[in-house]
Amino acid sequence: MRVAVNGAGRIGLCACRVVGARKDLELVAINATYGIEALAHLLRYDSLHKHDLPIEILDQEHLRIGHSPRVKVLSERDPVKLDLSPAQVVLECTGKFNEASLAKAHIKGSVQKVVISAPAKNTPTFVYGVNHASYKGEAVISNASCTTNALAPLLKVLDENFGVQHALMTTIHSYTNDQNLLDSKHKDLRRARAAALNIIPTSTGVNKAIALVLPHLAHKITGLALRVPTPDVSLVDLSFETARPLSLEALHANIKHASQTELRGILGIDQEKRVSSDFIGSPFSAIYIEDQSLVLDQHHAKVLAWYDNEMGYSHRLVDMAAYICQKD
Repeated sequence: MRVAVNGAGRIGLCACRVVGARKDLELVAINATYGIEALAHLLRYDSLHKHDLPIEILDQEHLRIGHSPRVKVLSERDPVKLDLSPAQVVLECTGKFNEASLAKAHIKGSVQKVVISAPAKNTPTFVYGVNHASYKGEAVISNASCTTNALAPLLKVLDENFGVQHALMTTIHSYTNDQNLLDSKHKDLRRARAAALNIIPTSTGVNKAIALVLPHLAHKITGLALRVPTPDVSLVDLSFETARPLSLEALHANIKHASQTELRGILGIDQEKRVSSDFIGSPFSAIYIEDQSLVLDQHHAKVLAWYDNEMGYSHRLVDMAAYICQKD
């Protein structure tokens, strides 16, 4: 499968490395707003994600990235003028075209599919491992958010085994490039403040996204976010009420079973009392923290799960792209 990436921010760069590391995929094009030397440097060196993937400048228009021998580098801001052939699927990672009506501009030449790396308006939304099997051939889809990809697999297991009646979620989320290094203007007054110096309460759209991927749980869950002074790895804190009785032992057993079967490679388990930095680079969508679960009675409980909001999400983005191309 031939892949192109539009946008070389944090997720775009991670996705390029994920594709480049896979022998079953070929990265054929990257569209970035900066030059090939800077792109090669940012792909090769990362303050968080260390790797040994070969990155080589072949000429002024092409890179070698791991198992992808010849990747064309483009710099075009207008998607109407942008031709990402010979790709079959485009990973839309700019954050600028978060709607199917906008992202469909990529569909021309050899490009048949687009996966948006963000929540998107009026766009079919999928979380790999949760509702990806309901894909029906749509040309443009959304891969939802990193937090939705972390929360949805957990919710799926909990709901299938215990019946989730109500849930409240908090994501303790590492800062991102949407925030400011130092205090400056921002449409969100709290996000205007220095990211590395503050715990910043803010909103999350995860309740809307869960309604798209697990529609029977619509109106049963809501949540908020706390942006914290760490550069990567976040945490889902989920409190929930169940229809059927549960115990701590049953909670552990059902999550462990899912992690070894239908959610293998998607849902992990932390049994070693680790901290956030231990999960930098983790390919899992979520890592259940076994010793931090609480059961108040037979119907009320809390679970915590780590997720690398950059690399874990990028792995699912690429998995989803590979899946929809195989379905054709």
